[in-house]
Amino acid sequence: MLRLALSPRWMMWHLLTLGAMATCGWLAVWQWQRAGSALGSALNVGYGVQWPVFAVFFGVMWWRLLRMEAQSAVEEPAPAEPAPVPVEAPPADSPFTARPRVAVPELDDAENPRLVAYNQMLRQLAERDPR
Repeated sequence: MLRLALSPRWMMWHLLTLGAMATCGWLAVWQWQRAGSALGSALNVGYGVQWPVFAVFFGVMWWRLLRMEAQSAVEEPAPAEPAPVPVEAPPADSPFTARPRVAVPELDDAENPRLVAYNQMLRQLAERDPR
């Protein structure tokens, strides 16, 4: 957990959390001072109580996130290299066969003549393309 807590990513989280907690503390003091002034009201007292609650919330969430990430790092061991699986050729009568090398299958004249013309045009374009 110490290694995780000292990582650059978590150092940034530590700084952000401490900054948020310090800001909440400063705002609480400011609200208490404002409540004691001539223009202060009960609303300022409520805010003076509310800001420390926010600071505690930031601290609790920081602690929970750190613990959750440390726990997930312990539970998940490094993935092992999978063993190579030998690939067997499918049986001759299997519907799962290799893709044909020719993209457009040969068509007979009994099919739709517009489809035959379109496929012939595609075949000619494929033969002209150098890629």
